[in-house]
Amino acid sequence: MEIHYQSDVGKRRNTNQDYAATFVNQKGYTLALLADGMGGHRAGDVASHDTVEELGSKWETSEIADNEKAAQWLIQHIQAENTTIYERGQADMALGGMGTTLEAVVILEDQFTLAHVGDSRTYLFRKGELIQLTEDHSLVNVLVKSGEITKEMAANHPRRNVVTRSIGMPGTVEVDVATHFIAENDYLLLCSDGLTNMVNDETIQSYLETSDSLEETVQKLIDTANEQGGVDNITVLLIDLGGAIK
Repeated sequence: MEIHYQSDVGKRRNTNQDYAATFVNQKGYTLALLADGMGGHRAGDVASHDTVEELGSKWETSEIADNEKAAQWLIQHIQAENTTIYERGQADMALGGMGTTLEAVVILEDQFTLAHVGDSRTYLFRKGELIQLTEDHSLVNVLVKSGEITKEMAANHPRRNVVTRSIGMPGTVEVDVATHFIAENDYLLLCSDGLTNMVNDETIQSYLETSDSLEETVQKLIDTANEQGGVDNITVLLIDLGGAIK
């Protein structure tokens, strides 16, 4: 297994509120995390950084070695982190209203378990096909599903950045969790909407098909998002799952 990730501030923002990292637990299994923070001042930076680092720190001390326990672990700890981030925002005016999206993937033997909150995305690239594994928790996706707007209209909707679910919301956050088998030559792509709002799925797929290395692919995706305007922070985490099967 090989992993490469990179985060870029983009062309319009002064700060980067995205954050990504990977962690390995006591059994040698990897947790990959990607978060896109939101909130005024530097609150989004804090929400994304703290969520990733705190979940990662807990993963490093765990001994999770099967997917059912991984799913339970992800739900339990993500919901606890949601409460933590919300309470920090309530306690500090400078952090008020902060929150973050979250993509979390645990890779175990011949399967991976995915947890998702918000409008960042996780894709599976398998046999030349790019498959979106997550559903955006966003206002425009609700409108598309209800038939009020089309997917084409959603791409330019003035409220396309409004999320309906995030880490840092009051109460209990619902976490989408799923487990998938790994096939030969599979790749996983975790990304913030700074990529997907600028680069369409066809272009992403073409880069995955033709690039020689993970580093090259990640860089090309970020460069293309910036060439298209770079209106948001751009974070891409790419995993070659080929070596994960034992």
